Amino acid sequence: MSLSTVAVGLALALDAAVGEPPTRLHPVAWFGRLVGPLDRAWTRPRLVGALAALALPLAAGLLVGGFVAVAGAWRPSAAAVAGGIALFLTTSLRRLLTVASEVTALTETDLDAARSELRALAGRDAATLSPGEVRSAVVESVAENLADGLVAPLGAFGALAVAADLVLSSGSLPAGLDPTVTAVALGAAGAAWVKAVNTMDSMLGYRSKPVGWAPARLDDAVMWAPSRASAVLIAAAALAPGSLVAARRWLDRVPSPNSGWPMGTVAAALGAGLVKPGVYEINAGAPLPTVDDAERAVGRVRLAGGLAYLGVGVLTWV
Repeated sequence: MSLSTVAVGLALALDAAVGEPPTRLHPVAWFGRLVGPLDRAWTRPRLVGALAALALPLAAGLLVGGFVAVAGAWRPSAAAVAGGIALFLTTSLRRLLTVASEVTALTETDLDAARSELRALAGRDAATLSPGEVRSAVVESVAENLADGLVAPLGAFGALAVAADLVLSSGSLPAGLDPTVTAVALGAAGAAWVKAVNTMDSMLGYRSKPVGWAPARLDDAVMWAPSRASAVLIAAAALAPGSLVAARRWLDRVPSPNSGWPMGTVAAALGAGLVKPGVYEINAGAPLPTVDDAERAVGRVRLAGGLAYLGVGVLTWV
């Protein structure tokens, strides 16, 4: 078993056992504090945004990759542990699904509380949302965040670790570098870079913020493959391959070039409609999600996430 596979297994185990560390201790939150000061008026906001989009994710990737490499220089097994911790901190599944289930249950017992708790999942004004619209937001969020919060950083880890292995097998790496440690370090750096890009987009990538134009465009490019891979995983988890075809028909109704794939796929698999009032409607004419629909969506995304871990684990093992 490769060190990269051990790192993937450790990340999965930590997510299952811990969920997420407290915000004050989370490196992603620390990174967010670096991004925060960018959100102000600039003389040339697009230039500032472009420079930040290049520099900050690169710095995050180098820092995390360097941390894993230093750990591996002490002992190769330490690289697997450091890489697993890095991957755990750049991915999220359990916490997402736990909050989604909690909000779904509250839509039947305390709608005001459900609207309030929804802020942890979706950045929209929930003050007037109906129970069905709250559940729609829950389903949309778990589908979209499967791509953003898990498949993208996990996929980057796997792709770069495997690419490093291929390069190393050709003998192209300078002498003195441990090939297995290098693979884990590059994979962790890739996961951190992707998470940094996504964090910048979530904080700055709005039309009202010119400084966020470059981070948003970069995130669109980075999320192209993960969003589509997430749709495939959801379709597989739901045993509904036809849901991919349906999702394709609804893509032009969603402003994002990527999020329509996982959201449309889960909507088709559930036979439910999804709506963000005043912005988009997916699977128009179908009823909004029931409590059972939303819980089924949580279950399908949980299984899809497991398939993602399994796929990357096998990929790095082979």
